[in-house]
Amino acid sequence: MKRFPALDADGLLQIKAALRIHWFNQILNLISNLGELNHHKAQTSISVTQPLTQPPGGFMEKDMRKLLLLPFTLLVLCFTTAGQQSQPQPLTFYYDYTVNVGKEDELMNLIKTVGAPVRDKLMAEGVVLAWGMETPVLRYPGGTTHLIWFSVANWEGIDKVQTAMETQLAKLAADEAKSKPAKTTAQRQREVFDMSKTRDWLARDVLANYGQPPAAGVLPVTRYNFIKVKPGKSAEYRATWEKYNKPVFDKLVTDGVILAYGMSVEEVKTDGDFTHFIWMATANMAGLDKIGAAFAADRARRTEDERKTINGLFTDVTEPDKARSIVTRTRIFKLPASR
Repeated sequence: MKRFPALDADGLLQIKAALRIHWFNQILNLISNLGELNHHKAQTSISVTQPLTQPPGGFMEKDMRKLLLLPFTLLVLCFTTAGQQSQPQPLTFYYDYTVNVGKEDELMNLIKTVGAPVRDKLMAEGVVLAWGMETPVLRYPGGTTHLIWFSVANWEGIDKVQTAMETQLAKLAADEAKSKPAKTTAQRQREVFDMSKTRDWLARDVLANYGQPPAAGVLPVTRYNFIKVKPGKSAEYRATWEKYNKPVFDKLVTDGVILAYGMSVEEVKTDGDFTHFIWMATANMAGLDKIGAAFAADRARRTEDERKTINGLFTDVTEPDKARSIVTRTRIFKLPASR
């Protein structure tokens, strides 16, 4: 049997240290391969892509200190990530449609016979958290005429909705192949929509606040403010927004002026014109007037220096000329039945 040469104490220490580095690198590589630990954190306090290496001539004191601190850092990172993941951040899927002129009633028939039964069933099962259909208050050439949306807790919910919709369409097609209607569902869809202008969005609420559900029959008015935040400035923007804007919105929710509001980002980035959007839902358009008055009052009670500071903080992290807004009226609004 081949015997390995005896090692002195220094040699043993170097082997033990090398083994520790090997295993820590394995852990780091595993974390790195998992991708971003949280969708809304652009950076972490430690690098997980650069392996620790042994410097020539043995381990220096600072490298050993890194090794001793690494398990603690990883532990803190895991607890931090777990805490962030515990915050509910639902996903909302938006279908932007351009409906051909004169086909609005047929759109409502399609919703009632195709999409609504699917979303209502999944809502009863706890998959869909809410869904609705809205129309923009302001029209413009080539713009969206109707948008349908549904909210779910996670990607699994998205999959369940899409799978159920595909199953529903396949069932309708099979039934129509037997019944031979004058127009199939597929033909009706082609007549209703300008499919070349259909646009899908998937957004995640990074923060939100909800008041009491609207009274029966209330169809909310919703304003969406689209903001473009400068690269690397998302954390600063959110911190500034939460410090100066969130308290105003929270009070409006408490006072019953706002039904709900939130800050959202695209879960799957498809557009470069904005990075975040703020949405706010009110029972009617008078609620929008009250929001404007509340912010005017908040800024008015501050000193001129404070107002300049707030304006500078937002201007420094955003591109103001990219800001856009839309206001919509809700035509269909569904929430789970009270239990």
